[in-house]
Amino acid sequence: MTDDGFAQRVTRLGALADPLRRRIYRFVAEQPDAVSRDQAADVVAVPRHTAKFHLDRLVDEGLLVTEFRRLTGRSGPGAGRPAKLYRRSAREVAVSVPSRRYDLAGQVLADAVERSLDGVPMAEAVSQAADNAARIVVEATRPEAGQELSRVGEVLAPLGYEPRAEQSDLVLANCPFDRLATDHRDLVCGMNREFVGAVARRLECHGVEARLDPDDSRCCVRVVPRPEAGSDAT
Repeated sequence: MTDDGFAQRVTRLGALADPLRRRIYRFVAEQPDAVSRDQAADVVAVPRHTAKFHLDRLVDEGLLVTEFRRLTGRSGPGAGRPAKLYRRSAREVAVSVPSRRYDLAGQVLADAVERSLDGVPMAEAVSQAADNAARIVVEATRPEAGQELSRVGEVLAPLGYEPRAEQSDLVLANCPFDRLATDHRDLVCGMNREFVGAVARRLECHGVEARLDPDDSRCCVRVVPRPEAGSDAT
């Protein structure tokens, strides 16, 4: 997770720290349809301008979205101006310290299961699913040209791996799948190695590889130079 992304998520959640704003958000989120400022003000028993302030703050933070609609159901002259209505945003917001990415693990494993149901052996299915996930994150990140370990680290950093250079290796100080790895170590660590290795391949960083190097204090995967690799890997 980048510093900017982390700060943005914390700010969004911080918008719900105010008890009144939290009540307004909960009311809007529980409704099957978008609601008006007047409806929110009536339910939480505050003036309309107060409800407007908190609703618009929730919109600014991406927790609510707006739409405009005439509440009378009429159109044409005399129908009145469309009202500004609020509904819950589809955006998911979560903050974890240290960073966890169980959504990424879930996507890879679900993809692998679907492939296995189509007849692909499970080990191969996990490898293919990890490679597909790596392709997506590499295309989204587009790291700048540079040394291979640095480029791999640039892709892994927003995913919560906390990469850091350690002599000629790239150590991943945090496991984004920690709880899953504790309960299903062989499966999750194997998937993790396949994913990190696929990131390196997708970046065309052929001078490095992902190796299992289990340690309870960090990620089980370490990125290391291949034995035949040149100096461009570090």
